[in-house]
Amino acid sequence: MALIVQKFGGTSVANLERINNVARRVAATFDQGNDVVVVVSAMAGVTDSLIQLACQAAQEPDKREMDVLLATGEQTTASLLAMVLRAKGYAAVSMLGHQAEVLTDTDFGNARIIEIRAERVKAHLAKRHIVVVAGFQGADPAGDITTLGRGGSDTSAVAIAAALKADVCEIYTDVDGIYTADPNICARARKLKAVSYDEMLNMASLGAKVLQIRSVGFAKKYGIPVHVRSSFSEEEGTMVVSEDSGMEQLVVSAVTHHKDEARITLRGVPDQPGVAAKIFSPVADAGIVVDMIIQNTRASGKTDLTFTVPKADFKKAMAIQKKVAAKIGAKEVLGDTDIAKVSVVGVGMKNHSGVASVMFNALARENINIMLISTSEIRISCIIEEKYTELAVRVLHTAFGLDDE
Repeated sequence: MALIVQKFGGTSVANLERINNVARRVAATFDQGNDVVVVVSAMAGVTDSLIQLACQAAQEPDKREMDVLLATGEQTTASLLAMVLRAKGYAAVSMLGHQAEVLTDTDFGNARIIEIRAERVKAHLAKRHIVVVAGFQGADPAGDITTLGRGGSDTSAVAIAAALKADVCEIYTDVDGIYTADPNICARARKLKAVSYDEMLNMASLGAKVLQIRSVGFAKKYGIPVHVRSSFSEEEGTMVVSEDSGMEQLVVSAVTHHKDEARITLRGVPDQPGVAAKIFSPVADAGIVVDMIIQNTRASGKTDLTFTVPKADFKKAMAIQKKVAAKIGAKEVLGDTDIAKVSVVGVGMKNHSGVASVMFNALARENINIMLISTSEIRISCIIEEKYTELAVRVLHTAFGLDDE
């Protein structure tokens, strides 16, 4: 008998018919002798509807009250699934985040999990109950409801699996696994049987939307195997496991792309100590994440500095940098939102040379110009013009031998 945590996303529980389908899957797992904890998201579209209501109620809704409102989406799904399971004769009980003792910090809207005690969950499991937990939510030390940010139900599921020392955490979604590239733009993409935690962390941060990045971090920290699979088929999906779990050792495992990038360049920056701090400190203070940075120093004693930020923060970052440029005596500030990031990811890159050469030559053959380059031990990322994104993904997918035979 195993302890299995199953998480179902918004499309998997979009209506009562799909909730009934989820109940059948949960019951089948339980009937095999397993203990089952189910973590659910709000039904598809519900969270967006609640946000719209809040914005109609107040121009800038209070963050605490927003969390109270948004948590009702998952609460509705959890109670409905428990009702359906009980109607089928199973002893099911729904629990909200605070009832499952998900303790978070006080950052309303994007709270971090501090601890999950899960004593009440364990007590129900001991009685052979199916426990349905509302994902995406917890409570701070004062008892106020908090939410974990978009995709937070993935984090809830893996964190609960870690607290319970579950044998596996199954993430059910509308895709049947993790692919070597986005199948919507690369017809020859193929499903991977397994990826490492580090590969998945990189893929999630570089544009792959299958798993929320914080959930992968939890899985790696606590060694929880994660099985990504479809709610709508019985096929095996993709396992996210430790690197030494006998997984296939590809040099490059996947090609990812991310169009939510913008580029900012400060030209004619004085080449002096402390200038970089003056440029990036105001950006950090504004809560804007800087991704890639490149600096070119000229013989004149001036330098050009380019960096990327999320597209949603572009206008704010540009306004900040225009003020900075005036203070430090930079010549001008330029911006560009028509860019994208393409990346190759693979743990096999650690033991192989020439990966960068293959990537750069493949892009060069298609006359795709590289604007910025960033590397790590298992990743190489390039900023290119957005119009070449899909071509770049397909070209790199072929260059690294990832095409489905």
